[in-house]
Amino acid sequence: MDILPAIDLKDGKAVRLSKGLMESAKIYADEPWRVAKTFQEMGSAWVHLVDLNGAFAGEPKNLKEIHNIRKYCDIKLELGGGIRDEETIRRYVDLGIDRVILGSVALKNPSFVKEMCKQYRVVVGIDAIDGYVAVEGWAEKSTMLATDLAKEFASAGVEAIICTDVGRDGMLSGVNVEFTLAIAKASGIDTIASGGVKDIHDIIALQKTQQVSGVIVGKAFYEGTLDLHEAFRIANNQTL
Repeated sequence: MDILPAIDLKDGKAVRLSKGLMESAKIYADEPWRVAKTFQEMGSAWVHLVDLNGAFAGEPKNLKEIHNIRKYCDIKLELGGGIRDEETIRRYVDLGIDRVILGSVALKNPSFVKEMCKQYRVVVGIDAIDGYVAVEGWAEKSTMLATDLAKEFASAGVEAIICTDVGRDGMLSGVNVEFTLAIAKASGIDTIASGGVKDIHDIIALQKTQQVSGVIVGKAFYEGTLDLHEAFRIANNQTL
């Protein structure tokens, strides 16, 4: 199981939100690349990046910071937030992003996502509020069940699905294991849990399912409630 430490970018800073609300942003670093470097030095294989401004604007808004992370860090990067067209995907790939995360567009234009899977490494982000897909930077709740959207991409060539329980994101309230398993079962695709990770018990719970391929860790690291070194050991089935 992969541990994917997260860096959310807002106005050039590394921040964390609560329940996806921009006004709740708490700044943790003025130079996000230094945070990514820390994750690299801890042995992480991936860093999960989100352009929060881009998620609302529908276009890249933190390119300088993303460029610096790629420039100074030798680690695999996945990136989401406001990616709506192939031009943006190509721009990020040319910048050195390893795989892109398609969220709102996956609901609005699933055929586009399937077409992009033929050319690029694509992850689908399914964010849910009360089980229904949230879109536009989590500002809106759709009428589609998250599990139904997951089924849509069962054989599309998607590399993974990241499923986020918006109500738990940034709240340190514990990851939603049941929701993650429901997405994995519906799609048959590698599924990465996101939202609410608090401490090592969440990592253990996800690892025990043997059906979750990864977990995104954000505020738990920044607030010190999760020891990432310990999380990596558990995820890699190593004895503590």
